[in-house]
Amino acid sequence: MSRSSALLLSLCLSIPLAASAAAAEPVLVIHGGAGVERRDLSPAEESAARAALRQALVKGHAVLTAGKPALEAVTAAITVLEDDPTFNAGKGAVFTHDGRNELDASLMDGATLKAGAVAGVQRVRNPILLAEAVMQHSPHVMMVGQGAEAFASSQGIPLVDPSYFRTDKRWQQLQKALKEEASGQAPVELDTARHFGTVGAVALDKDGKLAAGTSTGGMTNKRYGRVGDSPIIGAGTYADAGCAVSGTGWGEYYIRTAAAHDICARMQYLKQGPVEAGRAVINERIPALGGDGGAIVLSADGRAATPFNTQGMYRGWIGADGVPHVAIFASETLPLPGQ
Repeated sequence: MSRSSALLLSLCLSIPLAASAAAAEPVLVIHGGAGVERRDLSPAEESAARAALRQALVKGHAVLTAGKPALEAVTAAITVLEDDPTFNAGKGAVFTHDGRNELDASLMDGATLKAGAVAGVQRVRNPILLAEAVMQHSPHVMMVGQGAEAFASSQGIPLVDPSYFRTDKRWQQLQKALKEEASGQAPVELDTARHFGTVGAVALDKDGKLAAGTSTGGMTNKRYGRVGDSPIIGAGTYADAGCAVSGTGWGEYYIRTAAAHDICARMQYLKQGPVEAGRAVINERIPALGGDGGAIVLSADGRAATPFNTQGMYRGWIGADGVPHVAIFASETLPLPGQ
């Protein structure tokens, strides 16, 4: 064999190896909100929460194993959590001071940096689907209130009567918050201020692409059109080619620190892993300012982290084997991919 022939054979043999090396093992990580405490959950509620987390993981995993993009897996998982009254997103969202449910959501595609977000919607059953429509079918990134709902109608996104979102548990939380407020307690001392909720997902698909999404009802007793971090790209949600993040916690602090982007920036520029970057922002930077909460972090090489600084955070992940892993409280060990 001539030297040129040998070189050509070598190049040909290397092509499938390179393609194989580029393939990724799909991973999906989700959260259902930080701030959960044992005293707030009955055994039945805990069981329902774990079942919902598993269902969301299985639904998102089916999308990934079908070879579809990470973006679709994120929306599939989040819609399950939005439809479950256990969580503070969609049905079961918390109430504003005026007794309304105002919903926020955002979605970001790490491969293209395209993003969509909605805030303050009151009739959109699945805000994450509207965020996706904003990203895919409009020239904008964020739409709010009645304008966002008008766009939802034009896109065939299901609208519901506002009463659909109501649950008695969330209504009673509002009544408790109103009583606490009337007693003259400072907001930081209010018991209901610790009910953060929020749901989110991050995914890595077979092509090694990442996506992130977050959906929430905000904070109990919020007013004046308050919007937190969840629909703000870079604060509660961010994804790029190397990192995907969804946050949950006291939104004002996530906005002030650009928390989701900060985590990804640390991974890109400081070469920190998901655990180290997540810890620096969630367990150090945000608490130093007076805030708390959690996040889920996923890297392009499949490593994950679920940092939080509260007593618990609904969380879970699923890998290529299709086995869902879930946890709620800080005392639970949840081995993560890449660790």
